[in-house]
Amino acid sequence: MSRRLARQVAFQTLFQIDLSKSDIESALAQRLDDVSLTPENEEYVRKVVLGVSEHLPAIDAQIGSISKAWEVHRLGFIDRSILRLAIYEIVFMDDIPAGVAVNEAVELAKEFGDDESPRFVNGLLGTVVRDGDFQ
Repeated sequence: MSRRLARQVAFQTLFQIDLSKSDIESALAQRLDDVSLTPENEEYVRKVVLGVSEHLPAIDAQIGSISKAWEVHRLGFIDRSILRLAIYEIVFMDDIPAGVAVNEAVELAKEFGDDESPRFVNGLLGTVVRDGDFQ
């Protein structure tokens, strides 16, 4: 359960950064102060948030290429943050199976998104996994 909480904290941090244009370190500090995570899970949160930030142009290009009907900036903040997190996990974190990343992203979409979010997130991430070619 603690990895799920860590993933939720990473999502919320990415969401905060995207929505309010918060400084990455400030957003991380604020979110990590609000929860009690193991050092391993705190490191996971930092790795994901900093990794998404570092690879943001490539991740957004990937999202844009598979969501043909939607430009990345037109996606909702919640769906966009979930997709960024999951694509980072799929592409850059070899220790997380793609299926786990997709399933956890769908769970985040169910909890935080609207009624269409889980299907939308699952469809886009399914394409990333199936095509296997990251831009």
